[in-house]
Amino acid sequence: MPLLHRARAAAMTALLAAGCLAVSLPAGAEPRVSSCIQPGPDLRYLVVFSQLTSAAAADAEITAACGFTTVYYPEIGVAVATSPDPSFLKLIGPQRAYSAQAESIARRSAKRKKDDTELFRPAGLRSGEQWDMDLINAPAAHEITTGSKSVVVGVLDSGIDPRHPDLVPALAPELSAGCLTGKPDTSPSSWAPTTSPHGTHVAGTIAAADDGRGTTGVAPGVRIASVKVVDDDGFIYPEYAVCGFMWAAAQRMTITNNSYFIDPYLFTCQSAPGQRVIYEAVRRAVDYATSRNVLTVAAAGNNAADLSRPGRDSVSPTNGDAQTRPVDPSCVVLPAQLKNVVGVSAVESTKTKAGYSSYGLGAIDVTAPGGDTRSPSGCVLSTVPSGYDYSCGTSMATPHVAGVAALIASTHPDTDALSLGRMLNAQAATLACPADYDLNGTGVQDAFCTGYSEYNSFYGHGLVDALAAVTK
Repeated sequence: MPLLHRARAAAMTALLAAGCLAVSLPAGAEPRVSSCIQPGPDLRYLVVFSQLTSAAAADAEITAACGFTTVYYPEIGVAVATSPDPSFLKLIGPQRAYSAQAESIARRSAKRKKDDTELFRPAGLRSGEQWDMDLINAPAAHEITTGSKSVVVGVLDSGIDPRHPDLVPALAPELSAGCLTGKPDTSPSSWAPTTSPHGTHVAGTIAAADDGRGTTGVAPGVRIASVKVVDDDGFIYPEYAVCGFMWAAAQRMTITNNSYFIDPYLFTCQSAPGQRVIYEAVRRAVDYATSRNVLTVAAAGNNAADLSRPGRDSVSPTNGDAQTRPVDPSCVVLPAQLKNVVGVSAVESTKTKAGYSSYGLGAIDVTAPGGDTRSPSGCVLSTVPSGYDYSCGTSMATPHVAGVAALIASTHPDTDALSLGRMLNAQAATLACPADYDLNGTGVQDAFCTGYSEYNSFYGHGLVDALAAVTK
């Protein structure tokens, strides 16, 4: 019996056992589902198939399990489906599917996710307050180049304000999309910000215009695309991120900026069935983007965790009451800890790792300014809808790295994604482990840096340097 026929037959056996009804068919005819239990709600699922599965075969399996295909990405064998039937997960296979929506409902969560960056609103704003740009030598780099319009950075975030005067010259609406169903939506309303200024802040750090007004980005001459992967409750569920990576790959973007971790787990564990689905789907999407020469840059997170040996996770799940749990070596922060992803930690103006920044030997590739939460002016100033504000976090460090990568890509237009990542590491200014990391003066070390000067758990290969990026 062919593989597809076996899968359909198995699915139908399970359907009958679960209460979905099938009509009687002539001998040799393909089984069809005539009705399924539909008490609702209509839940969204991420479904992983063999990477050789055709669109028709994937749709047939989803249909047989009482579901509807929203989108199928045949390049990676991943689908987003919906179903009102509570037996869908069992029928399609719990080892192959996961629903963040179902988990949220099970936990009776109606909470909005707390933004883990710090936002400050100062009385007066001046572009001269961009200490972060001075720290990475961005003004000096701009005397040589501000970047090329052929370079596109996809901002996978909460949306970019399309009317902000500092961002209009760089924004590429034709390359922008919303991903909140798991399927790209190019309508302007789908990728514009609604409840969060986060994406607009990130976008300004990358490419705000060098026009003598407001703020200036690391690479104001490149283009940016708004790829909305953050919903109105502040969550970045895996199907949103998969859609974002696949959209960036389809549009042949140069870089994606990912200032987030994928919900509902800070550490996604391959040893847990549902989390294994998340890991595999996101890994495939990132690997596919890399194969299409899209460099992925991602934040390490603001949990002050040693990602190389976290031990316990007290944040997850993020869509309900968090429960402290042990985490094993298979548990990673997505997408920052995936292969070929540039992991980014944050430093203060003193070039010392920010207290909130996560770290870890092998997890951090480079570092960049994220700011000091103990002082509003110590945070990073950038664009927000209708103005400017300060924010702190590895979310703010990451776009500095994406901007420097964009400058490298501008001066080396034929560089592939893997080479671009290596060049990004090579231009970084070495930062040695601090001799004393006691930020609050208690006499106790707040974290322990491991490694050596050229590569360590706090700073990776070092602090990104925009001037070195365009001169080396």
